[in-house]
This record gives sequence, structure tokens and C-alpha cells, in this order.
Amino acid sequence: MSDHSSIYTRTARWIAQLSGRPITFLLAVGLIVVWLITGPIFGYSDTWQLVINTGTTIITFLMVFLIQNTQNRDTVAMQLKLDELIRATKGAHLSLLDLEELEEKELSAFVRQYETLAAFGRAQLDKGQSDGGTPEVVSRVAPPEKSLSRPKPASAKGRTSPRAGKKSPAG
Repeated sequence: MSDHSSIYTRTARWIAQLSGRPITFLLAVGLIVVWLITGPIFGYSDTWQLVINTGTTIITFLMVFLIQNTQNRDTVAMQLKLDELIRATKGAHLSLLDLEELEEKELSAFVRQYETLAAFGRAQLDKGQSDGGTPEVVSRVAPPEKSLSRPKPASAKGRTSPRAGKKSPAG
């Protein structure tokens, strides 16, 4: 953990860790039991009901932001770890590094390509063959059966992706 974290980040981490513990759950249940027991004492009044309603609303409202903050940090950390695995894997397609940044249409193109590879693998298993190996990702222009049936050149120059033909931000 970095010493340079903001107060909000440190507080959010602390509360997220604290709120996920069994003792915190038991304390919440205990608080509700105390509230229920005090019902007859206060005659189940509107104020008695307002206390629990207001308390739970405030806690829920604040927890939404803390949960989202934790989820965002976890997602970014996981994405970076996956990106590093892709980067470090020989023969991996670097175009997969920032999939979370793509538009829905571009992302769907990648999904279709991997669905095609999965279908190809299942077909291989149905024939009693191995589904292992590293076939190329299907290109936009070549039909799946052509892309999967013959090996591609080993160089990066021969690779294609859904972004093929698009200009890079630098060019």
C-alpha cells in the first residue's frame, strides 16, 4: 500500500475491510434486534420507525460509493494484472490489452472471434482430436473457416484484429 494514498482512498479501504467482516454483520444484526426490542417501549411510533429508516438509508447511500470505489480499484488492478500476463505471453495478441476501453461494436467483434475459436475447439474434440494449440484470431475479412484451417505467418505483420485497417492515434 502506498503512503501517497488520499485520505478518501485510505478511509474507503479501511471501511470496506471493516464492513466485510463477520463481526460487523453481527453488530448490524444486534442493532436491529435492539431496535425491535425498543418498539414496544416507544409504542411503535413514527419516530421509532423513522430512526431505522433514516439510519439504513444513510448507511446504504454511503456504502454505494464505498463499494463502487472498491470495485473500481479492484477492476483496474485485475485489468493491469491481466494486461501484464498478455504482454508477457509469447505470441499473445497485444490488441487485447485494452479491451475494456473499446466501444461495444469493437468488443463484440472480439467476442465473435473467440466464440468461433471455441466452436472450432469443440468441433476438434467431437472428432476425437485435441482442442489445444494457438490458432490465430479470426480476422474481419477472412471467413472463420479460412482463418482457422491454415496456419498464419509467425510475424506480427501477418496478424489481424477487429481494429485492422484503423489508424492508430499516433498516425
